[in-house]
Amino acid sequence: MYDLRAEFSDTLSMLNDWDACLSRLHELAVAPPGNGATLASLHPHPPVASRQVLCGGANYYTHLEQLHAALLRKQGDTRSDEELFAAGREFGRSRLDGEAFVFAGLPSAVSGATDDVVLWGPGEQHDWELELAVVIGRGGFHIKEKDALDHVAGYTISNDISTREVMHRPNTGMTDYLMSKVRPTFFPTGPYIVPREFIPDYRDLRITLKVNGEVMQNESTDDMIFGVEQLVAHASTLVELQPGDLLLTGSPAGNAGHHGNRWLVPGDVMEGEITGLGVQRNRCVKPE
Repeated sequence: MYDLRAEFSDTLSMLNDWDACLSRLHELAVAPPGNGATLASLHPHPPVASRQVLCGGANYYTHLEQLHAALLRKQGDTRSDEELFAAGREFGRSRLDGEAFVFAGLPSAVSGATDDVVLWGPGEQHDWELELAVVIGRGGFHIKEKDALDHVAGYTISNDISTREVMHRPNTGMTDYLMSKVRPTFFPTGPYIVPREFIPDYRDLRITLKVNGEVMQNESTDDMIFGVEQLVAHASTLVELQPGDLLLTGSPAGNAGHHGNRWLVPGDVMEGEITGLGVQRNRCVKPE
């Protein structure tokens, strides 16, 4: 790791002129400035001060199978687990006939890859959702799917912490993502941005999340329903994308509900890894 502050003020300014900055980064990689430092010796901040955080939801087949089967069981469906998961698979396949689901997060919830995650109330059913995150390098509105990857600077890791029992507001039929997902520290992100050219196939990555050393999520990005091209194109019909924006691509299977409602509690340590994108390690703490 090298200190590039003599070249660039911050990563957001780099992303505002990404093509030129990427070219300069290639030059610096050949002749790096000064002495380097190991990542382990540094405290990584969020890799970019994003203006907008957008989240893809319900975007992995196996995850949808689990969620749909659990919902049917909760509603009193007495079919076997095998039959419920088959219904879940069919539900997942039906998503392709629709369009991607994208909702808004808040930049104020973004924290670093080794920062503590504060388990704020109200609510106690705190859950993990490790996700591949897209970093926008070229903005746009109504981007065509065939051009979408040209707007991607690179990829990073983000963990979309969610408090489940306050997600659905009683007596309204509404889903409250502000209440359940965007509290301070609830989006650990990083440790760094990997330029798109170094990830030749974003559908060939392994997403792994451990809690206290126990594997909870272990899924390939090939299980993704809508790809990065579709998510970027769809998101750009909802908002005008800007350089530095984060677009999360959805959580794979293996959330707390699949593990017997094993919710996060103070003292838990989450370790999240995606192939080629580094490792996060976040300790869960109670509010002071």
